[in-house]
Amino acid sequence: VQLQASGGGSVQAGGSLRVSCAASGRALSPYVMGWFRQAPGKEREFVSVISAGGDRTYLSDSVKGRFTISRAGNTMSLWMNGLKPEDTAVYYCAVDRSKYADTWYSTHPSDYEYWGQGTQVTVSS
Repeated sequence: VQLQASGGGSVQAGGSLRVSCAASGRALSPYVMGWFRQAPGKEREFVSVISAGGDRTYLSDSVKGRFTISRAGNTMSLWMNGLKPEDTAVYYCAVDRSKYADTWYSTHPSDYEYWGQGTQVTVSS
């Protein structure tokens, strides 16, 4: 599986961006997909996740109400509104093929098997 992230860029605070992730090499429809981000000097941070069927989503508290995740086939998107300088990071898409006993998703990067190369999002104040 290869994941290709795109759509990052630079925007002023309050602006909007969409980042997308296209997968190739294998059908990803059975699997959970997620977005993470990593700012310089910080650990990779969970942002959002979407179920295999696209009917369930979960977003971190830091982006809830501002970001929306969606997917269609082998493509996943993250719509980012009301961007803040603290949203500045490299955004990574990832695929999780694991199944969990008491939840449908994981927020731990180590549980995700496939990763895209990342796309830079910069928000200026």
